[in-house]
This record gives sequence, C-alpha cells and structure tokens, in this order.
Amino acid sequence: MTKEKIIAVQNLSKQFGNFIAVNSISFEVYKGEIFGFLGANGAGKTTAMKMLIGISKPTSGEALVAGFDVKTNTEMVKRSIGYMSQKFSMYDDLTIKENITFFGGIYGLSRNQIKEKTEKLVSQLELEDAVDKLVGSLPLGWKQKLSFSVALLHEPKIVFLDEPTGGVDPITRRQFWEMIYAEADKGTTIFVTTHYMDEAEYCDRVSIMVEGSIEALDTPKNLKKKYNVASMNDVFLKLARNVE
Repeated sequence: MTKEKIIAVQNLSKQFGNFIAVNSISFEVYKGEIFGFLGANGAGKTTAMKMLIGISKPTSGEALVAGFDVKTNTEMVKRSIGYMSQKFSMYDDLTIKENITFFGGIYGLSRNQIKEKTEKLVSQLELEDAVDKLVGSLPLGWKQKLSFSVALLHEPKIVFLDEPTGGVDPITRRQFWEMIYAEADKGTTIFVTTHYMDEAEYCDRVSIMVEGSIEALDTPKNLKKKYNVASMNDVFLKLARNVE
C-alpha cells in the first residue's frame, strides 16, 4: 500500500541577512505518522516549523502541507493544521471553558460544536471540577495537555507540536506521549520538535537537524544501527561531531 504524503518539502531555506537559519532541507511526512524533528536549541527546528505552518515565508524552496503551498495558500494551510507553540498558548486569565470556547471560535466551529467538544475534552482530561478555574491556576503539565487537546478541536489533518514537553516532569511527559499515540492511531499526523533525544524513540521516523541542515532521517532503530550506538542521544552526538 502506498503511503499518503501529507507534508512534502523540497530545498526549503530561510535566511536572515547573511545568517542561514534553515539550509535547503528536503523531506516527506506521511499520514498518521509521528514525525520527530530533532536537534539542539538553535538548530533551526522552530524556524523550519514556522515556515510549514504558514507564519514565516521561506527565502527559497517549496513546501506542501496537507496539499497546500505554504507560500501561496497560507490560510488553507492554517485551517488544515493544529499548532501548539513552545511557550504555552492558552490565556491564563480565562477559565478552561472560556479558552476552549475562544479557540473553538477561531477554528470556525459552531456554538453546538464548541459545546459538544468542550464536554468531550473536559471529560477526557477529567477536568470537570476545574472547568471554571482560571487556566493560570493549573500546573504546567495540565496546561500542556489542555493546549494539545485544544489544538485538536477542529480535527486537523496535522498537528505541529513545538517542544511540547519542555519543563514538565517525566510522568507527565509519558502521559503526554500517550495522548500523541492515541491521536496518531486515529490517522492524525503528528509533527513534533524536541531537544529531548529519548523522545525520538517514541517517533515513527526522525529527522535530525544540525546547524540548519538535516544530517539524518530514518527510523530510530535504523539510525542506531547505522551509527552503531545504543541510543538516539549517541546518534545525535556523532552527527554533531561530524559537522564540527
């Protein structure tokens, strides 16, 4: 069976003055795949993601996301995706219910859809007793879970997660990844950036960026075999040394 491409990137670059943040990267992502976009802080991951979600224009190259050109059809790209930013994107001074209603409206859902989705989301996260609490009062782990769930409100084809588990404890990280698995099982494509190399093990395939370029792309198992190492962290260290 032929895999369905949901992201296709060809020679995509982003330059700021003389600085090349993303250097002619090419890759494909398939429907229902958990695709890890890995690299150290400053490697170009977030810059590349911003081009793919239509909020930063590429300097050169091509990219199709959910079949839409990121340069000429940014509005359709934005409608087809969910996005969870590195910095928590909910409003601390609104309640859980108000946040869900607000973002549901942005995503173009009807009042009935928002009501239905709110009840379902609150039940899944077991937040019934906290629905009228300010989001600012929630622990970080709960904020992250809520933010992920809200990014899925409009049932997007692809969800982009930028460092979604930064700063949370190991147990919450594991729970968050269980939510990711459940969503991928429904056919949603998950595109996740992280600098936690152990999280690469949870992905179907990973791309490793070093200084703006993709230095490796394969399954975690194949990459460890290729570089003859025991962990993805060791793979990354080998690649970083090679570039130096």
